[in-house]
Amino acid sequence: MKIAVISDIHGNLLALEAVIADLKTEAPDMIVNLGDCVSGPLWPEETAAILRETGWPTVRGNHDRIVLDDPIDEMGPTDVFAAERLSDASLEWLRTTKPTIRLDETVFLCHGTPENDDRYLTEKIEGPKGHLPDEDTLLRNLNGETSPIVCCGHSHIPRLIRLQKTGQILLNPGSVGLPSYQDDHPQLHVMEAGSPHARYALMTVRNGVWNFQQKSLAYDWETASRTAAENGRPGWARALKHGFYGPLS
Repeated sequence: MKIAVISDIHGNLLALEAVIADLKTEAPDMIVNLGDCVSGPLWPEETAAILRETGWPTVRGNHDRIVLDDPIDEMGPTDVFAAERLSDASLEWLRTTKPTIRLDETVFLCHGTPENDDRYLTEKIEGPKGHLPDEDTLLRNLNGETSPIVCCGHSHIPRLIRLQKTGQILLNPGSVGLPSYQDDHPQLHVMEAGSPHARYALMTVRNGVWNFQQKSLAYDWETASRTAAENGRPGWARALKHGFYGPLS
């Protein structure tokens, strides 16, 4: 059994197309999507149109929730761009996403933590950047979730963590479409993957043993960066082109 895990596309159609092309070669038995599908100054409707047809089990990310539930005058520019461009069909599809998904007794899917789509599971904010949390913090973030494998996104940083106390595996596939960003929650910080590649992960089980592969794919990030700049988001343009956000300001 091979499961592909994708997350945090953020409307980056070109990165998604690169991942889909690679998935045809990998031929997984299942593809799952951990959310934050469309928000961003790129191609939200075009991205949603592809995702509507996939049938992939899809978690609702914090930005998906904002686009669906928040008044547009209370949204940030990342979400406003998507909300103003999504068709009724795409919004209806986005409403079918789930806060969490339990694939079976082994694999649990969430966007942030099992209880909170806007909280990091595999990152701890200390100063201006995220860092790997200690095990006690990770266990607190799990809030009692006991599935052997927990897949999460939200931080955009690829992680594979094995908890010593429980034997659980935490997998963050990184971001398909946005390798770095700046956020002010819970304090001002940046997340930086360090290269502009589109990322996803593969999980394969054979005879009860799971193996994991993190994949990083080249795509036309120059065009993605230029599109973000043309849509008035220079921070996104820099992040998409380099994989680093740049100095905090």
